[in-house]
Amino acid sequence: MNIMVGGTFSPLHDGHKKLIARSFELAGDGGHVVIGLSSDAFAGSKNHPITAFSERRHRLESFIHASHFTASWEIEPLNDKYGSTLNRDFDALVVSEETYPVALEINRLRRERGRKKVDIYQITCVLAEDGRWISSTRIHRGEIDDHGRVIR
Repeated sequence: MNIMVGGTFSPLHDGHKKLIARSFELAGDGGHVVIGLSSDAFAGSKNHPITAFSERRHRLESFIHASHFTASWEIEPLNDKYGSTLNRDFDALVVSEETYPVALEINRLRRERGRKKVDIYQITCVLAEDGRWISSTRIHRGEIDDHGRVIR
């Protein structure tokens, strides 16, 4: 199966790792995963500082290699929230609860362009030890670490 997933991944926390791992799981042996990684320009709209694209790409590649996933993969820069999802042939999008509305929008826009609808797989967000979502914003604020442990 051909899967697409995307994000800024700064920092690459346990929620992101779950999203990426689920993408590779769905792709399976012989499948392919396209990971859209927010460009520095697109990521600049975030409400916290973002690590440079090259470093985020390196950390993402390191995680993928260390995980020994069996599907092939590639990383492409995202310059907007759609990336190549509107024009590329693929089977499914993997999203979080937070980005599910964008997946619905992608399918609407694909339909308007005469493209086939893709399946949407939504993962549940990973909770920190305080029961709230792990997020890059919370990590940046110093509330939790990238594993969701509360910083005291």
